[in-house]
Amino acid sequence: MNTDYFPPTLAIHPVDHISMAETALQQPMEPIILPTLMARAPSRVTLHLGHLPSKKDIKAPWPRTPSRVDPNNPPWPAYRGYHEYSFAHATMGVRLPTILGKAIDDASRTLNEQYAEDKIVDLVECLERMDALMADLSGNAKLRPIVDDGEGDVALWNKEIAKFFQGKDFMNAPWLFAEAYKYRRLHECFSVSKYWHHYDVFYRQKCDTFSRSTDAVFELSMRFADPFKQPDNMSDKEKAESERLMFLELTQVCLWGNSTDLSLLINMTEEQIKSLQSTGGDHLAATEKNILGNHLNQLWETVKVLREKTGGRIDFVLDNAGFELYCDFVYADFLIQTGLAKQIRFHGKRYPWFVSDVTRKDWDWLLNTMVYGHLFPKASEAERESLRRLGARWKQYEKDGRWQYEQHPFWCTGYTFWDLHSEAPDLFLHLSRSDLVYFKGDLNHRKLTYDCAAPASIPFDIAIGPMASAAGAPKICSLRTIKSDVVVGLGDNGDAIAERLDKEEPGWKISGKYAVVLLSEGRPGEKVRFA
Repeated sequence: MNTDYFPPTLAIHPVDHISMAETALQQPMEPIILPTLMARAPSRVTLHLGHLPSKKDIKAPWPRTPSRVDPNNPPWPAYRGYHEYSFAHATMGVRLPTILGKAIDDASRTLNEQYAEDKIVDLVECLERMDALMADLSGNAKLRPIVDDGEGDVALWNKEIAKFFQGKDFMNAPWLFAEAYKYRRLHECFSVSKYWHHYDVFYRQKCDTFSRSTDAVFELSMRFADPFKQPDNMSDKEKAESERLMFLELTQVCLWGNSTDLSLLINMTEEQIKSLQSTGGDHLAATEKNILGNHLNQLWETVKVLREKTGGRIDFVLDNAGFELYCDFVYADFLIQTGLAKQIRFHGKRYPWFVSDVTRKDWDWLLNTMVYGHLFPKASEAERESLRRLGARWKQYEKDGRWQYEQHPFWCTGYTFWDLHSEAPDLFLHLSRSDLVYFKGDLNHRKLTYDCAAPASIPFDIAIGPMASAAGAPKICSLRTIKSDVVVGLGDNGDAIAERLDKEEPGWKISGKYAVVLLSEGRPGEKVRFA
């Protein structure tokens, strides 16, 4: 065998149904070259495959099977920062550096207010760590492990990075994880310090936004300052219908209160905030048509029977501080007063998270400001009194144990809620004992659905995976104004609805104009089991 021989390269080109015999006849005869003369490379051979089957349009098998799902490989394709068609690209490239820049400005302002040298030096070091984070974010650095700062989530973070994100950077890791990682790194800038461990770079923003919510705040306080009571001259049937209608309206108040998200509305004017926070009945009737996935009536059927239960426990996994938390309180107050719930547990964050998420400090600030504060100098005495009454009643709920604030470390990790059952079994067991769990806002919805490109027609209980299918999974309601790419639960025509909106209203997924109220029945009452 001639060791210098290499087989010819095959270039395959389709032709217009001409047989190989016909093709051969049309070609000029090649001279016969003896093997001893083959010093040059062989000529290209072209095969014409006109009689073979046509190539098929083969689509990837989605969703992934459960055994193939992990944080870097969601059930459907993940959104990543380099995807220019997605909101992930704008977030990682523009929004997050802008938010971090404002956080640095806030810390610098605080630095200029200090007089003790040791605190000044300590805060300067925090600012240096923030500058390093900005360099990593802007330079698309690799994701390094979290420094052990004593927080309860360090092991969870570093296990996830080691198992799924070695070598990944801010832009090619899934958007949800990369964004959460940025906020965890921001917390680390302060958590390793001596004096500034609990410093909140977003605290001023949160307080300021609530102070500019005057109209909406008093719209609600003037209506609900006194305990809720049905008129005596109403029949039982009329009372039941009145309660149903009030529940539906207050659910919408709780839903649309999510419009005030500081991470998205960085430069919003006061008039724009007022428009988003309008809570009048006419406004709510007009906005219900924008609830694309609407399980409001099923939600009422679920809640109305809770009065008959001995427990009657409802949980809220909170989203934003300020006005949204205020709306959550109004809603929870109604549930307590009507007996639809006997106990409500609120789940917040252990430290500042995604700009405006609720921390214990935000919770205490709101209640105490309502009772003792002077946040609204232009308010009438009647308006201020209505706010004081509300705040006093809500503080009493907390003293009585009917309202409880909790902050599990899992809420501030990079894991989605598909992994809650495996990574935080104690929290899953705790939630399984609730009669209904509300997940508020866009971030919680992204974590429920793995923040991936699932079709809009996929049912909500399929999209949230183990949070619906695991034994003991509680009933779950997601109240979410749509502010990011993932959209599910729109019904059988959901894909057509999404395609129409894509054409008619580009950007509809991030405008906050549309919302979903989605319910999963779960598997309540079944014994919770862990592998």
